Amino acid sequence: MESKFKIAALLTCHNRRDKTLLCLEALSHAALMPGHKLDIYLVDDGSTDGTGEAVKSNFPEVNVIQGDGSLFWNQGMRLAWNTASQKAEYDFHLWLNDDTMLSSFALIEVFESYQEASDKDKQPAIVVGACESSAGSNEFSYGGKDDSGPVVPNGKLQICTYINGNVVLVSKAIFEKLGNLSNDYTHAMGDIDYGLRAIQAGFICYTTRKYIAVCAKNDGIPAWCDPQTPISKRWKLMNSPTGLNLKEYNTFRRKFWGWRWTIYTIKAYLKALMPGVYNKANRKKSYDSTS
Repeated sequence: MESKFKIAALLTCHNRRDKTLLCLEALSHAALMPGHKLDIYLVDDGSTDGTGEAVKSNFPEVNVIQGDGSLFWNQGMRLAWNTASQKAEYDFHLWLNDDTMLSSFALIEVFESYQEASDKDKQPAIVVGACESSAGSNEFSYGGKDDSGPVVPNGKLQICTYINGNVVLVSKAIFEKLGNLSNDYTHAMGDIDYGLRAIQAGFICYTTRKYIAVCAKNDGIPAWCDPQTPISKRWKLMNSPTGLNLKEYNTFRRKFWGWRWTIYTIKAYLKALMPGVYNKANRKKSYDSTS
């Protein structure tokens, strides 16, 4: 790619100092194409473990933005994005989770995938990085998905419908069209929402041709619908930012599934209040784009 781009990497963190530092270390060792410039914006959302101070000490080039602990992922990323866009005009914005460790070739692969996609479609695209659960495992953890499940890298560009926000490249043209992550969400669903909005606007989401990062998958049943969790706690988690967050979940479903949002709401109540009954009735699990 001959063009030279200015890129803003966007991250948000809370009390994961060691992981955050490892993530930034991996980012610093990820090769950039000649002439490309990368600025980093990190929201420290009220960490009490010294994350912000450690980042400033070890990576003084990082723009650290202070949050008060109430932002969570989506609102933290919105703040990082707003700050970056107000400070400078960037050709690309790169979302990066602070628990995601990029490979040394990750940025090269992301931009080569972007170039191939934009050349093919004659328009900008969103590129989501495929992550594996551990180095060399080839076990999909996060990245692009469709209604059948994960879109596993196969050496070629592949279209995806749902994007996880671990590693995502958004071009200036798409940002100008769609703007920031939606303000409808506190923590989860903002990444999937953005990909679906991009598709509605006529853009295409692609996954990288190979795994470019490591991010351990959050396995197990979410606590808000785990039969082993007391019902009082399940109810609380179903309505909290780190659980299902039912109000925002309903907003998400209404936006993209129309009248069918009520079906998903009923299913959510069944999963939270009667998980045993729900699991028996759904032994053949169907893909849920928000899981």
